[in-house]
Amino acid sequence: MPVTLKDVAAAAGYSVTTTSRALGGYDDVNEQTRERIITVARELGYQPNMLARQLQAQRAETIGLVIPQAAHQPDDDFFSLLMKGISYVASQHQFDLLISSQLTPQDELRAYQRIAGGRRVDGVIVARTMHDDPRIAYLQRNNYPFVVSGRSAPDEPDDFPFVDADSESGIRQVVAHFIDYGHEHIGFISSPPELAYTPYRLAGYQHALADADLPYREDYVAHGDMQQESGQKAAADLLARHPQMTAIVASNDAMAIGAMAAVQAAGKQVGVDMALGGFDDIPLARHITPDLTTVRQPIYRIGELVAEMLIQIINGEPPEQTGILLEPKLIIRASSGQPLAI
Repeated sequence: MPVTLKDVAAAAGYSVTTTSRALGGYDDVNEQTRERIITVARELGYQPNMLARQLQAQRAETIGLVIPQAAHQPDDDFFSLLMKGISYVASQHQFDLLISSQLTPQDELRAYQRIAGGRRVDGVIVARTMHDDPRIAYLQRNNYPFVVSGRSAPDEPDDFPFVDADSESGIRQVVAHFIDYGHEHIGFISSPPELAYTPYRLAGYQHALADADLPYREDYVAHGDMQQESGQKAAADLLARHPQMTAIVASNDAMAIGAMAAVQAAGKQVGVDMALGGFDDIPLARHITPDLTTVRQPIYRIGELVAEMLIQIINGEPPEQTGILLEPKLIIRASSGQPLAI
């Protein structure tokens, strides 16, 4: 009859929970207790192959992903695509994926402290970087393996491994496309200022205007929270203040889709009176009417790459690249309409 965990616990004189955590490599078990339990487990022949693996690596064979508040919005497909890419690569390497879903930034940071501090995972993936990101600071301070989906803000160092899409290039492409179609009065719905990629996307808008010798106007910029409702409100405000505006670009598809409702409420037709563009190429962008011109961010591929990089770090193999910036692709659809008559 095989030796059970309960047998090891009884022989060592500890509870089953303590015995399990000692053999699992958790750092909340003191070293003397751990050594005693490991010795007894060896003597009894408890799962020798699994025990040898745990003793060699002290690993959970699990990577963690904490989902922030934004992912709880029904409009946000970013995280579902990211998770699919991560989970595929994790399974290829026989790793499990532990997902923790949190509702506030404070809860999110506590989740990192609980998961990483308790060694429930071998490393974590941080998603949607923020300015002065406390999650990254915590992981760096504790020398914990992590990779980030998203780079730091332009005024902060990229001193951590990351994979990201080039936000500046993406927005620049869609604004340049509208300029090529003859639009000169182009509004922009920006993402929240606390997100690290916000300055990059705003810079893409500004640089596309400068390339065409068009002036940048701060009053042509509105702000949203990445959800449809905020895009609708921002677009309604822009159109009310600037009736001469003929195109709007939003920092993500959800806000661009919300802007469509505002355009229609103003008595205008998307793709005829007003051109609209987004960023991400979420599935809904292809299925609304008119379908949405956007920038295809390779979200699934980003998920694959962050998982590959993290597993390399966990295995003690330095990644060939610690900062990967992927080029997004402009996808032209019906919301662009036709070039304006000059």
